[in-house]
Amino acid sequence: MASVKVAVRVRPMNRREKDLEAKFIIEMEGKKTTITNIKLPDGITGDSSRDRTKVFTYDFSYFSADCKNSNYVSQERVFRDLGTDVLKSAFEGYNACVFAYGQTGSGKSYTMMGNTGDSGLIPRICEGLFSKIADVTRKGDASFRTEVSYLEIYNERVRDLLRRKSSKTFNLRVREHPKEGPYVEDLSKHLVQNYRDVEELMDAGNINRTTAATGMNDVSSRSHAIFTINFTQAKFDAEMPCETVSKIHLVDLAGSERADATGATGVRLKEGGNINKSLVTLGNVISALADLSQDAANHLAKKKQVFVPYRDSVLTWLLKDSLGGNSKTIMIATISPADINYGETLSTLRYANRAKNIINKPTINEDANVKLIRELRAEIARLKALLAQGNQIALLDSPTALSMEEKLQQNEARVEELTKEWTNKWNETQNILRVSYMTLHLSVTLQLYITLYSFI
Repeated sequence: MASVKVAVRVRPMNRREKDLEAKFIIEMEGKKTTITNIKLPDGITGDSSRDRTKVFTYDFSYFSADCKNSNYVSQERVFRDLGTDVLKSAFEGYNACVFAYGQTGSGKSYTMMGNTGDSGLIPRICEGLFSKIADVTRKGDASFRTEVSYLEIYNERVRDLLRRKSSKTFNLRVREHPKEGPYVEDLSKHLVQNYRDVEELMDAGNINRTTAATGMNDVSSRSHAIFTINFTQAKFDAEMPCETVSKIHLVDLAGSERADATGATGVRLKEGGNINKSLVTLGNVISALADLSQDAANHLAKKKQVFVPYRDSVLTWLLKDSLGGNSKTIMIATISPADINYGETLSTLRYANRAKNIINKPTINEDANVKLIRELRAEIARLKALLAQGNQIALLDSPTALSMEEKLQQNEARVEELTKEWTNKWNETQNILRVSYMTLHLSVTLQLYITLYSFI
């Protein structure tokens, strides 16, 4: 079991907040984050809801409001603390998820995607993944297959950000597999061999993503974006085949917003309404899962019936496993330091405080045949130990000994057969992927030449 890891990050004052002469109300020390309601006078006690200051404790409290401050936390530090955990989980065969949550303009996209020359978590995780793949491949210890997909949820409809000029770009359907959980039907998956491939796809997806200017953010994300990496690794460990599949969800949520603050009307108002609806559902899911985890932690004999409203929103349905299932999950709550955003900031801090109580049950995603081989080998070892323990002379004439010997031979033959099948399958898959990758790049190069020739 693993708790959802929660980090809170405060950004610098933006131009709008400075123009309004906003006051700084956030303090961070160690893991603690303190918010101050400057409208309340000092000294009020007896009613916690009216406390002038409220203190929250998280796994990480990141002060990124002033680069000259000795406690300033950079993009690199965020990656070291959080991104390396995602990579470790992926190479161990676990699913992982990182999502940024907060008010519009609070720094979610900066934390997840970053700026030119100052990459965020998603590019750094992708670059780190291929850097580690290269290190392992040089040693000849394993083979890898990596595919990526990129989607956005806009007005409760799913759009493929990497599919070009297709009628199936918008309004893709969400389905649920009995074992693998929710997925998007017809979502394109793209084979990648290095970080440059990922970077090109990421840039293409970001260009297609829906953004617009609002009163609080000049480039406000009007959709939730989910960048997914499907990462398969295969190797022999002590002559034992090993194949794991990890799914990494990297999520940049649209920000919660108030119509009066953003000045939203018409299409922007409708977008904001759908964004808030999905984020309210996310908050309800977090609260329900926190209650369930709390009941389990308290070992309640009769647990109360708690309904988790995953299907009330496309976002929470797609992130079902990440929020309450088979995944190691990290939530980054991004906040404004300004007093004019006190209500939204306090709400974000409270959601983050609830999220840290969620307990997930991540398991290693192992190939079924590989798992069977391991179980058969364990049975073989057990049978050999039983045969070695008995009286060898007596056992030779024993029907039990003969049946154990037969079972041992059958298991050994089965292991050899399954191992051979798995090796052939993986080698064949790698050859197909190699040809597919070369064909893809040949097609792209040919298209480039055709485009250039048309201008001559």
